[in-house]
Amino acid sequence: MPERLFLGRYERGVDRKGRITLPAGMREALGDEEAIITKGLDPCLVLVPRSTFDVWRQKVNALPMGQRSARDLRRHLFSSAARVSPDGMGRINIPSHLLAYAGLDGAAMVIGMDSHVEIWNAERFAEVDRRIADNAIDQEAWDMLDF
Repeated sequence: MPERLFLGRYERGVDRKGRITLPAGMREALGDEEAIITKGLDPCLVLVPRSTFDVWRQKVNALPMGQRSARDLRRHLFSSAARVSPDGMGRINIPSHLLAYAGLDGAAMVIGMDSHVEIWNAERFAEVDRRIADNAIDQEAWDMLDF
């Protein structure tokens, strides 16, 4: 299987039917594989190839069911998940409950995150982007990379 690499940031619109067009490079990285879209841990959506989602699924299912946080994580990820595949024009249909969760009703940002894609309300992402820019020289963040 070729290496999947989701990179870049793209402004897109969400149409009245709840569809968004994935950038060509992201569609290419996805290939013919089915994708899963679900709630992110931030107020955004995550889109992952099915094979990546299966790895996440195994990790989440290995968490102890006796812990409330583990059960809540399962509910968060799985109860909102939906299978999606780009149509002939590269659009995916986002279920209404996910549109509401992420506040997607117009401009959206599609963000490459290496192994997956995030889909943000454009205004919310602008706030996150400003926060990141304000902390870009944070030595602690660079130290985590252990260069």
